[in-house]
Amino acid sequence: MNWIYLIIAGLFEVVWASMMKLSHGFTKLNFTILTIIGMIISFVLLAKATKTLPLSIAYPIWTGIGALGSILVGFFIFGDKVSPITWIFITLLLISIIGIKFTTSS
Repeated sequence: MNWIYLIIAGLFEVVWASMMKLSHGFTKLNFTILTIIGMIISFVLLAKATKTLPLSIAYPIWTGIGALGSILVGFFIFGDKVSPITWIFITLLLISIIGIKFTTSS
């Protein structure tokens, strides 16, 4: 269950980052509230995951999911430009997250 908490926490990191962009510097109240809610859910689930997972495993995976998800949301939803070389590094990040997961004993 701790891995499920961690994955969902990472996904909510993407949610709050996306809502923060849509809040336009916290000037739009509805997106500002969604940002805060996303942050709370993300942090609470990360805290639950770190009850049993080592911080050295949980935190990099949490941030990695958030980073990858934010890149994909930026590219597909916000129209961010991503260079071909950047996609190589994004792929390496994904491989690293998977590698951390499969090489940990928890």
